[in-house]
Amino acid sequence: MWDKEGSVISKRSSRHRLLRLCAPKITVSRREEKRIAMGEIKVDEKEVLACCGSTQFANQMAMASPFPSLDHAISIAKDIWFNKVDVLGWLEAFAAHPPIGESPSSHTTSAQWSKGEQSTALATATDAGLQELYDWNARYRQKFGHVFLICASGRSAAEILAELKNRYSNRPIVELEIASQEQMKITELRLRKLFSTQSKSDSASNRYSSAVASKAEKERVGVIGQHLTAPLEGLPAKAPKVQARTRPPITTHVLDVSKGSPAAGIEVRLEMWKGSQPCPSFGETDVGRWVLEGSSTTDRDGRSGQIMSMVDALSPGVYRISFNTGKYNPGGFFPYVSIVFEIKETQTFEHFHVPLLLSPFSFSTYRGS
Repeated sequence: MWDKEGSVISKRSSRHRLLRLCAPKITVSRREEKRIAMGEIKVDEKEVLACCGSTQFANQMAMASPFPSLDHAISIAKDIWFNKVDVLGWLEAFAAHPPIGESPSSHTTSAQWSKGEQSTALATATDAGLQELYDWNARYRQKFGHVFLICASGRSAAEILAELKNRYSNRPIVELEIASQEQMKITELRLRKLFSTQSKSDSASNRYSSAVASKAEKERVGVIGQHLTAPLEGLPAKAPKVQARTRPPITTHVLDVSKGSPAAGIEVRLEMWKGSQPCPSFGETDVGRWVLEGSSTTDRDGRSGQIMSMVDALSPGVYRISFNTGKYNPGGFFPYVSIVFEIKETQTFEHFHVPLLLSPFSFSTYRGS
């Protein structure tokens, strides 16, 4: 087959040109058509607010959309929530929830989702149990300044009450971190609902567009001739898109529990064990066997920023994260604090958040999300 300038073109390239000519005219913008074809889902600020009541979070999620997949959206959501939304944004999101055990009267999407999430608790609660929940909610709010937050989906009233009593003994700064993690669980659950609804809508549009395109293509290809109707089989399938991390695999932040605020200006170092033994042994000298991965200084929110390279898969092994607490608290008990932890072979794609809760004469830590 020849083109207008007399050059030979293949049947395959000819067919590709034909398919471009045969593209149906669909009553959506090119950008929207491409988005539907790729399976992307766009959300606006109002939709995100139904998932999480923080305007900071909703605004940044709306700006980050459209998302190619649910997993990608949730990954971005976690990065925004834990690394970009401040404490005031967290509290705003908490305030959007009704107290556990109280059925919301509003007909907004958020209220109806809350009602569904608490349905098991409400169905399993006695009048006495609901009264006890109400009393403990009031005590909790008086101590911590915000509603008791828990991902209540599928949990009975007795389970929720037991968790409320257990968490009531926490220090405020610890409880704030736990509540933020519970909020993220709720947000993820609601994003799945939101995306499920939108996917069904986009799927219907996509099926209609495909049907129109298929009919138009068959009619026009038939006019050109049989030699152009051979199916394009054997072409390599598009490789699945690997979701990259949106934050370093190891992060930290420091909270000054004596002040009830983030600890800014603390120097942080992350090291990995590279000694002759697989891991350091208690009581043995380990000088010179730790290799620096990165360092940083905590910002005004107490977050360390990037203390290691952005890699998809972590190297398994033993890590040590150290904090220059003596410089931050010159009159304190600890010149520095080091936390040693191990990452297994099966955990290399997970995220490790290792916070430090600090006062002049005590500290604690845990593995966060």
